[in-house]
Amino acid sequence: MSRREASLGLRQMLDHAREALAMARGRSRSDLDTNRMLTLALVKLLEILGEAANRVRSEDQARYLQIPWQQLIGLRNRLVHGYDQVDLDILWQILVSDLPPLVEELEKIIAPEERSP
Repeated sequence: MSRREASLGLRQMLDHAREALAMARGRSRSDLDTNRMLTLALVKLLEILGEAANRVRSEDQARYLQIPWQQLIGLRNRLVHGYDQVDLDILWQILVSDLPPLVEELEKIIAPEERSP
C-alpha cells in the first residue's frame, strides 16, 4: 500500500471535519434546535468522520497518537446507534471545541499535496 493510499482515511477525516466546521460557521447552538437539516447534516458529517477514523490502519493510528481515535470511533457509534438520543449540546460542544484542534492535527499529518482543495 502506498503512502498516498494509506492516507485516504486521514484525508477523508480532514475533509469531513472541515465541512462540518464550515457548515457551523456563523451559526449558534440554537440553530440546531430550529434547523433540522443543519442538525442532520452535521450529525452525518461526524458519523462519516468517525467511520473514516475507524478505517485508518491500526499502524497509522499508533503512529498518530495525538488523534483521539477511540473517541472519534465511539462518537460515530453513538450517533449511528443512538440516533434518537443525540444531545445537541454535546454535538455543538464537539463542533466548537473538539473539531478545530482535530483539523489542525490532521493538517500537520497530511502533506499539503495530498489534501483535497
